[in-house]
Amino acid sequence: MKKIILTLTLALCAITLQARHIYPKAGEDWQQAKPSKYGFNDKKVKELRRYVIDSMQTTGLMIIVGGECIFKYGDIEKTSYIASCRKSVLSILYGKYVKNGTIDLNKTLGELGFTDHGGLLPIEQSAKVLHLIQARSGIYHPASNSGSALDNPKRVPERGSVKPGTKFLYNNWDFNAAGSVFEQLTGKSVFEAVDEDLAKPLGFQDWNLARHRHTGNMARSMHPAYHLHLSTRDMARIGYLMLRKGKWEEKQIIAKDWHRKMIATSTKPEETGPKKRFGYGYMWWLYNDSNPALKGAYAAHGAMGQYITIIPELDMVIAHKTDAIYGRKTKSSRYQRFVRKVIATKEQ
Repeated sequence: MKKIILTLTLALCAITLQARHIYPKAGEDWQQAKPSKYGFNDKKVKELRRYVIDSMQTTGLMIIVGGECIFKYGDIEKTSYIASCRKSVLSILYGKYVKNGTIDLNKTLGELGFTDHGGLLPIEQSAKVLHLIQARSGIYHPASNSGSALDNPKRVPERGSVKPGTKFLYNNWDFNAAGSVFEQLTGKSVFEAVDEDLAKPLGFQDWNLARHRHTGNMARSMHPAYHLHLSTRDMARIGYLMLRKGKWEEKQIIAKDWHRKMIATSTKPEETGPKKRFGYGYMWWLYNDSNPALKGAYAAHGAMGQYITIIPELDMVIAHKTDAIYGRKTKSSRYQRFVRKVIATKEQ
């Protein structure tokens, strides 16, 4: 009898676990669910809409819990620029090719014959591929696009003064160079890799490979930006893949070890900025917060209000977009306040 009870208990646990791991089907919408199904207050979640309207410039928003959508707002189908969230997506792409040996993170730029206008200094040539995805290369060559610490000369050390791996500086040269190294070693563009390794296996609904182009001022740097255009609901799929530790249905899209490394601390919060709100992994921002719900939380951040936030303690993904075409932006402080409001809707 005890054996039968144990078997039934394990079976029920398996059913419960399977129910929590719901995945949207390829090309199909996310299933909808009442917040209360997952222990959130229905009325409080509904009231989040007022804050979004009054205090943010949101154009698309989804909250996914347990693989189902408990809240959405705006146009979640429209594709638009996701700004620096592209870097976190590139980090995901790296995993497959590190695992199969195509990319060796310990190779130096000198060994790869990697350079830029005017050449790299000998100390810069000793930077490793790993340092690029950590934003710790110590290379302060101008980037082909703006939008990082390189835009403020007062924050940038003199070239050749920093040993690679010793200092974090959020800079677009590192991130663009990481894209160029990826393309050099894999023989495919970042966009082709997104199409092959993410869009198809995850069943993106709104992805369009044909619209993607490298951008940037190539007179400043040989290494362009690889800007991505995604819909809010496809951003949510990326977040959900991360929440499930790289697994999509029965397939391990991201190796478990790579997933762990991406969101392990490469840079402590005190190194990333005076407010110390986030540490940094492999192109993912890691929450440094006393709120228990944010233990182990991490996110992709993009200028003007692009976010993919993963909160494992709540089995939650938040995908947020502010379409730059409208000349709007959602301040980081207001988005983070929204995250806290979402957490507060959880029933005690």
